[in-house]
Amino acid sequence: MASGGRPLWVYKAMIVAATIIWGLSFVVMKDAVDVVAPGYLLGIRFVATGILVALLFWKNFRRALNPQAIRTGIIFGVLLFAAYWTQTVGLVYTTPGKNAFLTAVYVVLVPFLCWPLQKKRPSAVRVAAACLCLAGIGCVSASGESLMLGFGDLMTLVCAVFFALHIVYVNQASPQLDMMGMTAIQFLTMGALGLVFGLFTEQPPALGALLVPDFLWSMVYLVVFSSAMGLVFQNIALAHLPATTASLLLSLESVFGVLFSVLLFGEALTPILVLGFAIIFGGIVVSEVGQPLWEKRQAARASATSSPRRGIASAANSALRVDASSSALSDELAFNQRD
Repeated sequence: MASGGRPLWVYKAMIVAATIIWGLSFVVMKDAVDVVAPGYLLGIRFVATGILVALLFWKNFRRALNPQAIRTGIIFGVLLFAAYWTQTVGLVYTTPGKNAFLTAVYVVLVPFLCWPLQKKRPSAVRVAAACLCLAGIGCVSASGESLMLGFGDLMTLVCAVFFALHIVYVNQASPQLDMMGMTAIQFLTMGALGLVFGLFTEQPPALGALLVPDFLWSMVYLVVFSSAMGLVFQNIALAHLPATTASLLLSLESVFGVLFSVLLFGEALTPILVLGFAIIFGGIVVSEVGQPLWEKRQAARASATSSPRRGIASAANSALRVDASSSALSDELAFNQRD
């Protein structure tokens, strides 16, 4: 089924491409955060990304300079910055495995946050698929660690809520608004918030550290690929895909993160990692194949339930036509047919 003039698989491919880019960004971010504190790093990264996207899509950015689009773009930026910032704070006080696992709770939260907005209860298939993805991510990232909740764990759960809210809000945004222009506004908002948080809570980075070639290459990747390309792909795709489907595809980010860690750092590919990959892909298959089958079954059941009623109504109309011997009864039938 097409959306926005393109088949849906194009938007799904955009989501998968974004998760590959973000999977590699874990490796890149590891080096960058050793040089610059999280707030300043997010500020520099997203101010540069916002300027880049605004220049590349200048016409879209100018079209987005109206009150409704600016307000929407700022909300995008506040939600996504809150997700990134709380995730980083959580990582300071908990392990990377717990952080990744608890962040992935957004996969489960999305259909439930959509429920009050769309007045549509999540199907059993969607809930089961989301739970499978969550279990798979647990195998990939938790690796048997304890899940006793401390401050860092709670902050990471807050981060999951913000990621889910961002997905839902982008999905609910008016299709008349220019998504590329609002994405630039989102980045600039995130960058401004990062610099403000850094100014009040962190030591400013040394200028010499920012000019080291390794750090500059890391920032090029984070700005051009991870932020600009990845998040642009995500925002475009979210505007055309069901939020629950998009959230399940986005769960592949943890898979690619571990995969690049295995390839680039020689991390052991343990049986539990392989099991996690299999469960996550199983959840996506359940969502992508099971949901259409579920909808067809529900439609067939509704059709079968209504068929006897249509048969009774048809028989009644036939009887009325046969018995319509008087003009008064004929007039009444004609009136009922107009209704």
